[in-house]
Amino acid sequence: MKKLRLYFRLLRLFGVVLLGTLLASWIELNERLRHRDLLPQRQRLTRWFLARLANALPFRVRVEGELPQQPMLWVANHISWSDIPLLGALTPLSFLSKAEVRDWPVAGWLANKAGTLFIRRGSGDSSQVNQQLAAHLQQERHLLIFPEGTTTDGTALRTFHGRLLSSAIDSGVPLQPVAIRYLRDGQPCPIAPWVGDDGMLDHLLRMLSSDIAEVEIRLLSPLSSQDSSRNQLARQAQEAIARALYDDLQDLRQSA
Repeated sequence: MKKLRLYFRLLRLFGVVLLGTLLASWIELNERLRHRDLLPQRQRLTRWFLARLANALPFRVRVEGELPQQPMLWVANHISWSDIPLLGALTPLSFLSKAEVRDWPVAGWLANKAGTLFIRRGSGDSSQVNQQLAAHLQQERHLLIFPEGTTTDGTALRTFHGRLLSSAIDSGVPLQPVAIRYLRDGQPCPIAPWVGDDGMLDHLLRMLSSDIAEVEIRLLSPLSSQDSSRNQLARQAQEAIARALYDDLQDLRQSA
């Protein structure tokens, strides 16, 4: 039964990825024929695709809070690669990702066609990247970054780095903090985190073989970027997300 479930989910996921590849190819062809960037259309189609991808994963998702109506810089804690389809299904979003993702088979090409911005870690080009992010935000497009810079097992937050939050200050847009967590029986899910040297394929197979997990996504109160430094914003966002994640988790443990 477990193997049958895995095969069914793999088949469904393959179908979704194939559909995404066809959509990305169609968009690329249209951009070449029209000789212009179709990023707004790409973002809308990417949201549609990510929603199907999220539905193909073994999660039951609950969203709390209101989607922002104005462009914002979204900042979220980071647990797994699955954060991207789950969050990207909420609204047309662009993501900032490590440069290595661009070289991933299929997924890297899809991410690039979806308008993902890439940064090479340790390259010292944060000023140039901030300019790119600010230009994106000034075009009234949502953008999401993971200020921890890596994934965690979901039991604690790493320090939020503020160097890329200058784009929100320069653009005059607020921050939208987002807290995401994966739960099994009210406790942090041990299967969802993608950390360390865990291989993508191994992680995917474990995830698709598992029972359905609960995912909670909380859209917290926006943070104004006016009269704030990037480090102040990073600290405020980290504190807000930590309260949303771990105060409630402690309540769950005490009531269990």
